[in-house]
Amino acid sequence: MTEEYKVSIENIVSSINFMEKIPLDELVKHSENIEYEPEQFPGAVYRIENMQVTALIFSSGKVILTGAENMEMLNQAVEKVKKLLEKTGVKTKNVEDLKIENIVASTKFFKKINLDTLAYNLETSEYEPEQFPGLVYRDKEYNLVLLVFNSGKVICTGGKNVKEVKEVINKFYKIVKKFKAFME
Repeated sequence: MTEEYKVSIENIVSSINFMEKIPLDELVKHSENIEYEPEQFPGAVYRIENMQVTALIFSSGKVILTGAENMEMLNQAVEKVKKLLEKTGVKTKNVEDLKIENIVASTKFFKKINLDTLAYNLETSEYEPEQFPGLVYRDKEYNLVLLVFNSGKVICTGGKNVKEVKEVINKFYKIVKKFKAFME
């Protein structure tokens, strides 16, 4: 992080496998915050109390968590899911490790960005303003994607850990400076 901008984690999407069948019909009986309509969606949607985190719980034992803004929030959500599952008899001791699937982060650089300049100089970018108002930059080293807007707003997606997300945004900031793409 630098004084010119601050990186904010918007969403951490993760998965965990409890390696045991989950009785979704039974799960609904243990919380008012669960929606289960199998004819519409094959899993139960659990909106975790007092959190912005939602858990998609599947009968196979797999759970997808979305909405956490940091690892502490994510770990608290996992504990709430475990407690709920234990009420239905699911053993939560032998689980596959929590896996980060995607981290979405954003920042706002202090100046506007000339996207034409970047598109001309960066071979791993796409910029077609008639179709999408931002430049799409693909970082080959980390395999992350940045959506860059003229306003200076940058959205990063595809991260597996917060450190690499911040490194890619910092690297991109240096690229913008190198090509003198900041507008006065």
